[in-house]
Amino acid sequence: MAFEGLTEKLSGVFKRLRSKGRLSESDVKEAMREIRLALLEADVSYKVVKDFVKSATERCIGTDVLESLTPAQTIVKIVNQELTNLMGSENQKLAIAPKPPTVVMLVGLQGAGKTTNGAKLAGYMKKQGKRPLLVACDVYRPAAIRQLEVVGEKLGIEVFQMGQGNPVDIAKAALVHAEKHGFDMVFLDTAGRLHIDEALMLELQNIKQAVHPTEILLVVDAMTGQDAVNAAQHFNEMLDIDGVMLTKLDGDARGGAALSVKAVTGKPIKFAGIGEKLEDIEPFHPERMASRILGMGDVLTLIEKAEAALDQKKAAELEQRLRTNKFTLQDFYDQLVQLKSMGNMQDMLSMMPGMGGMKNVEVDEKAMARTEAIILSMTPYEREAPAAMNSGRKRRVAAGSGTKVEDVNRLLKQFDSMQQMMKQFTGPGAKKKMKALGKKGSLPGMGGMGGGFRFPGM
Repeated sequence: MAFEGLTEKLSGVFKRLRSKGRLSESDVKEAMREIRLALLEADVSYKVVKDFVKSATERCIGTDVLESLTPAQTIVKIVNQELTNLMGSENQKLAIAPKPPTVVMLVGLQGAGKTTNGAKLAGYMKKQGKRPLLVACDVYRPAAIRQLEVVGEKLGIEVFQMGQGNPVDIAKAALVHAEKHGFDMVFLDTAGRLHIDEALMLELQNIKQAVHPTEILLVVDAMTGQDAVNAAQHFNEMLDIDGVMLTKLDGDARGGAALSVKAVTGKPIKFAGIGEKLEDIEPFHPERMASRILGMGDVLTLIEKAEAALDQKKAAELEQRLRTNKFTLQDFYDQLVQLKSMGNMQDMLSMMPGMGGMKNVEVDEKAMARTEAIILSMTPYEREAPAAMNSGRKRRVAAGSGTKVEDVNRLLKQFDSMQQMMKQFTGPGAKKKMKALGKKGSLPGMGGMGGGFRFPGM
């Protein structure tokens, strides 16, 4: 995940500060030198680092910090605030035109992931109730039009294209098509280059002049570090962009682009691509990203992911089944599926407070996959009545799931223990017991299936 190295180094700095208790001005300045080095190693712009450290140091050596009973915590708070300000203070939404359609012009260098992430953004807006249209204005890159059509089909979004025509004419025709057919958002996938050149910028300027886009969104590859920031600066000078979308933040990007682009261009990061799936996009919240970088977690994003993945109807049904002690292996399987739909388990762990710097903690997703395979190899009757699993059934399930009979026995034993525990939360005093369980936040560990497991409605 992006910022892993930076998080580790900053966590080390703050750990040393906490171990000292009271701090002197020299302690603060030494810590700031380490933070400065960590930011430079993360490929943050030198000028940005210089200004950041100057501002943070001035605040940290104030008497309020040095005379505080918890000076280390106060410094963490100040660094958190400074990082948040560096990335834009708060999330900036896409501007919506007062009269539809809203036109979003996607620009960027080749290889930044403009086509795929532009489609992700259109898909995101579709979930918000919009009716988007994707437009193929990249007529130079081989298979660019086909790529847009493929992702558009997967997202259920119409793609407007006119083959290898003039990009300006295509953009104008797409706008007429959108107005005629009731599309309220238009996403223009423009051409990119391996580097910025005059021909590219002239074409983009002509498209801008022809359709007057509501937003010009620059798509930037976070893996390219300072190159991404330099590209953003050039695009902004030539096109006056409205915002930035960072891609590949799920990779091993050092973080320099995210921490520099707002300070260099003055334009906010509005969205971030966080994975390869078409739903892997999220609004960029500077305050949440700062918390992640400092290893403080990102509970709000985690909650939003859970709410998006949660089937409310199934959650209500499950709560009722739990209350009447009718929880089955099929219910457990449904919960596993919803948990997986939230995304990578390791990424979710990193959003939990205190877990950001624990990069050596591994989630055994293969164990979860084996559990799924075992349950899917059972008949509907066996999932509803696991007590019916005799030796013959166990051998069949093991063979069908590619596991051993011992694995099937382990799952059944763990599930039986879970059911026995749940019986304690039915009957007289059940509400009081369930409330106490809710305070703990999860059911006891499920062995090799990934540890504690939270259920909706509890």
